[in-house]
Amino acid sequence: MQLVAVSVATLILLALSAFQIALAAGAPFGRFAWGGEYRVLPAIQRIASVVSVPIYAFAASFPLQKAGLVSIWPAGFIEPGIWTIACTLAVSIGLNAMSRSRPERMVMTPVAAVLAVLFFIVSLS
Repeated sequence: MQLVAVSVATLILLALSAFQIALAAGAPFGRFAWGGEYRVLPAIQRIASVVSVPIYAFAASFPLQKAGLVSIWPAGFIEPGIWTIACTLAVSIGLNAMSRSRPERMVMTPVAAVLAVLFFIVSLS
């Protein structure tokens, strides 16, 4: 179960990274992110999209290490890191659900929920 949760979470984070790179490059998907106010993101939000990519990689490294697939962090860093990210994702469910953008609410709320559940599964395994 742990390996499945880690694999699915990593694939979702990779997809989100590709999505953020597309947003940063000017793709017209802005209604699905950052409050959905702009179809094509303005410069400051494009920068935020670029910054989010290493954050997703950072998040993915914790379940990958817990599953023994990578070795990046000191052992004592993994458990608190996974729990912190899982709780952050749980909070992001509510934040995405409150977005003024219907497309963002409909797409990103379930994505955040699935990621939160997957991180909690890995945390508990």
